[in-house]
Amino acid sequence: MADGRELIYFDDTEPWLSGERARDAVDHRPLPPADEVVRGGSQVRYDPLTGDWIAMASHRNDRTLMPPPDQDPLAPTVPGGFPTEIPDDSYDVVVFENRFPSFSTRVGGEPGLVDGEELWPVRPGTGRTEVICFTSEATGSFGTLDPRRARTVVEAWVDRTEGLARVPGVEQVFCFENRGREIGVTLPHPHGQIYGYPFVTPRTATVLRRAAEHRAATGRNLFRDVLDAERRAGTRVVLETEHWTAYVPAAARWPVEVHLAPHRDVPDLPALDDAERADLVTAYLDLLGRLDRYYPDDRPLPYIAGWHQAPVRTGREEFRLHLQVFSVLRGPGKVKYLAGSESAMAAWINDTTPERIAARLREVAA
Repeated sequence: MADGRELIYFDDTEPWLSGERARDAVDHRPLPPADEVVRGGSQVRYDPLTGDWIAMASHRNDRTLMPPPDQDPLAPTVPGGFPTEIPDDSYDVVVFENRFPSFSTRVGGEPGLVDGEELWPVRPGTGRTEVICFTSEATGSFGTLDPRRARTVVEAWVDRTEGLARVPGVEQVFCFENRGREIGVTLPHPHGQIYGYPFVTPRTATVLRRAAEHRAATGRNLFRDVLDAERRAGTRVVLETEHWTAYVPAAARWPVEVHLAPHRDVPDLPALDDAERADLVTAYLDLLGRLDRYYPDDRPLPYIAGWHQAPVRTGREEFRLHLQVFSVLRGPGKVKYLAGSESAMAAWINDTTPERIAARLREVAA
């Protein structure tokens, strides 16, 4: 790209797939070098009360917010049109370094202390954050893709999980999609993000502690026991395929929440075999279709969908790959705001029951 960021094409249509046409487009935008924009712009500070690392990325405050259709930065760049992040007049799936990254390999600086106090370690926000565009179409989401394109996105997730795991300092890779204004989406173009964190995330660290305790007490894997228990009970199972089961967790936090887990114990997306990846496309598209039919107002459901994968170096024997999809919508036009109990105390109160969520998702099967 014009500022030195990396851009990667994942092709599944002609003339790109056969190599009959090479991608030779040039990004002519007058952008300042990414190294200058990002350097010193991201750091992580340690919270001694929780043990969490908190990212500070003030440059992200200037990122693009809901641009008009003719200035979509994720659209292809057409002759005479708005110059976008993709310097080509068409594409299938594309991944590139985020222009406004939370973490970046370009960040400079050394570890230190905030105000010289030992309580508050600080270090550069080293890592990587990428944008993945699912399609060149201006509207839609993963759930509106055809199976062929959905499989290409899965393969891109696999490739980038492997790639980011090799980046020095990256401890965990997270592929996710935000959808809908209620979630806080700033670009309507069908896309997701891929984070390479410079630490093991708080949720994963907590789950790994629980998994270790479960292993010590029972000799078994906690994730396997949860999946087996949900399948035995059946009351919260939404759908099953040959290789995957979708279920609403027994202690679901959100008014709409589903987990999708493979039947085989695997730590991350790259560990899935070809049959599991193909079946994932079938199961995931089915699940997303049901979520869009969950409320009877024919509006696409706002959601966050994220792949929980094992950290790069720790806990890989205990962790188990799974997808979490959840929505803040507690009814048509009604958003569940995280007020005092959830935001301040992390004490969750659900506005429905997991059994009702699962029953509704079974009811709206195509």
